[in-house]
Formats: sequence, C-alpha cells, structure tokens
Amino acid sequence: MSSTEERRFQVLRAIVADYVSTKEPIGSKTIVDRHNLGVSSATVRNDMAVLEAEGYITQTHTSSGRVPTDKGYRQFVDRIADIKPLSSAERRAILQFLESGVDLDDVLRRGVRLLAQLTRQVAVVQYPTLSSSSVRHLEVVALTPARLLLVLITDSGRVDQRIVELGDVMDDDDLARLRELLGNALAGKRLAAASIAVSELAEDAPDDLRDVVIRCTTVLIETLVEHPEDRLVLGGTSNLTRNAADFEGHPEMPGSLRTVLEALEEQVVVLKLLAASHDAGRVTVRIGEETQVAEMRSTSVVSTGYGAAGTVFGGLGVLGPTRMDYPGTIASVATVARYIGEVLGER
Repeated sequence: MSSTEERRFQVLRAIVADYVSTKEPIGSKTIVDRHNLGVSSATVRNDMAVLEAEGYITQTHTSSGRVPTDKGYRQFVDRIADIKPLSSAERRAILQFLESGVDLDDVLRRGVRLLAQLTRQVAVVQYPTLSSSSVRHLEVVALTPARLLLVLITDSGRVDQRIVELGDVMDDDDLARLRELLGNALAGKRLAAASIAVSELAEDAPDDLRDVVIRCTTVLIETLVEHPEDRLVLGGTSNLTRNAADFEGHPEMPGSLRTVLEALEEQVVVLKLLAASHDAGRVTVRIGEETQVAEMRSTSVVSTGYGAAGTVFGGLGVLGPTRMDYPGTIASVATVARYIGEVLGER
C-alpha cells in the first residue's frame, strides 16, 4: 500500500473513530485538530473527496462533515490490527460471574447480560445445538419401584429429566442391569448416534428387561432427537432505543428501529444471523446489507461460536447500529464466548 493510500486510510479511521464517539459528521478541521496526521487541512480535504468518490464516506444533508458508509466501516474492520484486549481484572470478573451460574440456563443468561452491558448493544446467544452435543452421563433413579427418573447430561451442560412409568415393579438388581445397559449404549456418543444406539437396544435386551427397555428408549429417543425450535437468549434490547437516531427513516421502512425490533422477535431471523458463527475463536462481522436481512440493513452483527474441546455448541454475538465501537465489541464478544465455552466444558 502506497503512503498516499495509507494516509487516506488513516483519515478514514479518524472519521470512523470520531463519528462512533460523537455521533456528529466529521470535517477536515476536526481531523487535523484531533489526530496527528502530519498533513494540512487541504490535504485532508482532498483525501476526504477521494474517499467519498470511492464510496467509503458520505455527506449528510445537515452538515458539511462526512460519515462512514457500510463500505467504509468494512474497510476499517478489515484493517483493524490492534484489538484492545480486556484487562486481566475484567476477564477475571467475567469468568467469576459466569462460573457462579447454577446451570446451563443461568450461565447463558449471565453471558447475555454481561455482553449487553459491555457492548451497550443487543446480545444474543444460541442454546447448544443437540447435533453438536455428546452424552456425558445418564443417571437412572428409582422414584418408586414402578417409576424411574432418567437424567441425561450432555457435554454442553444441558440436563434433561424424564419420568418413565414401568407398569410393573423393579428390584435393585434389575435397576443396576438397566442402568448399565443404557449407560453403555449412550456414554460418549453424539446425540444423533446415541438415538440410533438406544433404538436398537430393545432387540438385544434380555427377555425379562425388554418391556422396561422399550419404555425407557421410547422416552430417551424423544429427548435425543433434535428439536426444530432452536432456543435463544436475548438481552439488552433497550440499548437499541438509546441509539434511535442511528435508525433514521420512516418507521415502516426496512432498517428502521421498528423493523429491527420486529425482526428480533422472529427467532429464525436471529438464528440466520448466527448461522455463520459456528467457528469458535473466529469473530465474524457483518455490516449493513451484508446481513442479507432487509430489516437489518441499518445494523451490524458481530458474532462467533462458543464451545469446548474443539466442539462448537452454538453461536453468540451482538447486534447494533453500524455506528458501533467495532474493536471493543469484537474483543468483548470473543472474551465472553471463550469463557462461556470454558465454564460449560468444565461441568
């Protein structure tokens, strides 16, 4: 990159940083006063004219200053070389807060609340998808001699409890045999494979346990099969209303605050935005029309995957106006995703 191109990028970076900070269109004099670029106002004005001609910045109706376009934000994000990491105290506080979660639901709710507070945007996390989870343990508990409680625990922290009515009584020896039979079929298997394994159990089960095994496997298969309705935890929606000016336009137009809020209510839209996030450790930034959702064209989505031991459990991210603190948001999303994965992986 030539020195002229590098200087123009520094001008673009100054415009992005100042506009995100002030919400005001940025003029050449402001850039010269606030940023030590070592050039005159005339040179900055010339650079801004080129940036505008190339579609990186645009002039607003109310001011001679310029604001970044989606293309300008994309150029800025693609060249972020220095993501300011969270301090060790901040990271320690995040980890301790997440570790205090009593179960999967609590950990995810805490994660969303944290992310919304850190970024001042809308935070969203997808519940662990069953297809990526493995069975960590199956506990079989006799509630009465004729009623069992099955407790299925996955490596993503999900806990499912199901009651099985036996229709007959069962002694401790038979219960131990059943526990071993089911445990051997399920332990360590991905849920899809576990579903197949338990469906085949009844054929090979001892005659005296076959009826009980059929009852248990019927309940387990319903638990193991992927449910089409993925669940999300959403937090910080009120943050959008604090930045209502960033969603200017007619209330009915795509990209207005109203249409963004309505789209957030449709979980399928949010799931689509998180779909490309299933790569733990890599943060994806989609700006404006890159979201490929008309209602979200005034927003940006910063997302990643979370998980443990090389397995991605689900997606996590934030959504806000394109006028966003991208370096800080990227750092926060990456950190919270990392610690949610660690906390769930250790349980």
